[in-house]
Amino acid sequence: MILARAAAEKNIKIVAAESRNFLLKKIAPAVALQAMRQPFIIGFVCVMATQIAVAEDLPAYRPALIGRSPGAIINRIDTNLLTKAGQKNAAVMFVAAVEETGEVKWSGTYRGTPDSKLLEQEVQRVLTNAKMIQAIRNHKPVSVFYYGTVIFEVLEGKPRLRIFANQETNELKNENDFISPQPCLGGDSKFDGLHYPSTNDAPVAVSGAVELALKIDEQGNLVSERVVSESPPLLGLGQAAMNDFANAKFVPAFRNGQPVACEITLPIYYQPKS
Repeated sequence: MILARAAAEKNIKIVAAESRNFLLKKIAPAVALQAMRQPFIIGFVCVMATQIAVAEDLPAYRPALIGRSPGAIINRIDTNLLTKAGQKNAAVMFVAAVEETGEVKWSGTYRGTPDSKLLEQEVQRVLTNAKMIQAIRNHKPVSVFYYGTVIFEVLEGKPRLRIFANQETNELKNENDFISPQPCLGGDSKFDGLHYPSTNDAPVAVSGAVELALKIDEQGNLVSERVVSESPPLLGLGQAAMNDFANAKFVPAFRNGQPVACEITLPIYYQPKS
């Protein structure tokens, strides 16, 4: 009886051991897969947490800025060379397409004062391959159009250079701390650049300009727009400008470091496709 019981207990232990071995064989691949997945899961969580933290660190809005680094365009304009070359008091306006990385993709100058040719050439030179501080909208980097004005003066034989991030006459006259709204490309903005009117609207292909008045709130939403002037008239340039900006979102205007609602007048230049 004792021998039979011992044999039975031995058989039970053998069966239990075999069951454990069978179970281990079944779950071993799953355990190994989970072990392999764990670093990936941890890494994925860390990346997501980093992205969320970076997004939270970025402000809701920030305009593209020239900055103060040695490579900033204001530090690359050679004022001494301009003075030696005989450049007198002058001003020139410019627009630059600034990528979400801060790199200037393209730029153009216009509305230079009389005898501003040397200054304009120098501005064009430094805008080539320039880099700015990236613009931010809704906590994310975004591509924008930057509208600026460069003013050069010679005071008591010494050059004075200033760059304003707006093109409003009163703001420039008073040297206010005002940054114009910057139309965004991408994100929640439907603005995708300028489009010359169709041949039906503009049967004669000529270059033209539009002054477009825009009212923009402190969140960068377009409230209203109207054509102030268009030249030449009757070629659909004014309507083209309104269509181009109708669904645009902006990095809002900034005054004294704070986003504000504003009304501005943008100069818009159209050239027919070659």
